[in-house]
Amino acid sequence: IEAQVFGDGAGRGVHFGERDCSLQRRHQKVWEEAPSPALNAEERAHIGGVCAKAIADLGYSGAGTIEFLYENGEFYFIEMNTRLQVEHPVTEAITGIDLVHEQIRVASGGGLSVRQEDIRFQGHAIECRINAEDPRTFTPSPGTITHFHTPGGLGIRVDSGVYSGYKIPPYYDSLIGKLIVHGRNRVECMMRLRRALDEFVVDGIKTTLPLFRDLVGNADIANGEYDIHWLEKYLAKED
Repeated sequence: IEAQVFGDGAGRGVHFGERDCSLQRRHQKVWEEAPSPALNAEERAHIGGVCAKAIADLGYSGAGTIEFLYENGEFYFIEMNTRLQVEHPVTEAITGIDLVHEQIRVASGGGLSVRQEDIRFQGHAIECRINAEDPRTFTPSPGTITHFHTPGGLGIRVDSGVYSGYKIPPYYDSLIGKLIVHGRNRVECMMRLRRALDEFVVDGIKTTLPLFRDLVGNADIANGEYDIHWLEKYLAKED
C-alpha cells in the first residue's frame, strides 16, 4: 500500500488517497489500483491522515509517495519516494487532479492549490504496465513494433511514446506504455479494463498484454483477494 502526499514546505500537507501495488514480479509492480480493495474507509482515512501530518510536520515540499506493508490491519513503513510514481495516473483518475501540474506549481513557489477537504475520491481506477517482455518468463523482448493500436472510450487513458515502426532497444527499462482505466466502481472498472485489453494491439514483439487478459478474468483478482506473493504463485501454478 502506498499513500500519495504533497507538502508546501510551510507546514501544510495533504494526501490524495492510497494505491494498492501488491501485484508484482521480481519486486516490480505490474498492476496498481486505487482505492485499495483491501482497505475499509476507516483504515483509509487513518493512514492518509498519518501521512499528511508527517509531511506537514517535516516541512516537506513537493510530491511524495510513502510505501507500507499492510498485514492484519496494521501498516508497516517501508520507504518514502520523494517524487511522483509511475502509477500516479490512477490517483489522478479518482481525484480529477493533475498531480504533475500540482508538483510543478509547488516547485515554482505557488503552494498547494487544494486543501484536504477539497479532495474527493470518485470511482475506481486500475493501471496495467505494458512491458516489452515475455508474459510468462518476463524475458525482455526488444525489436520493432510492426503494428500499434491503443484502445479508447469512456474512462480509458493510455500513456505511451511508442508507435508502429518504433524500435524497442535492449538497453533500457522494458516499459512501453501504461493503460489506465476508470469506472464508477471496481466492477465497472474491471469491465472497461477487459474491453480495453482486448482492443490493445502491439505486434512485432512480445508484451505483457496476454498476462493482463488472464488476470482480469481471474476470480481472486475480481474479488480483490491478492497479496504481494499472489502473482508469483499464480505464474508458478500456470507453468
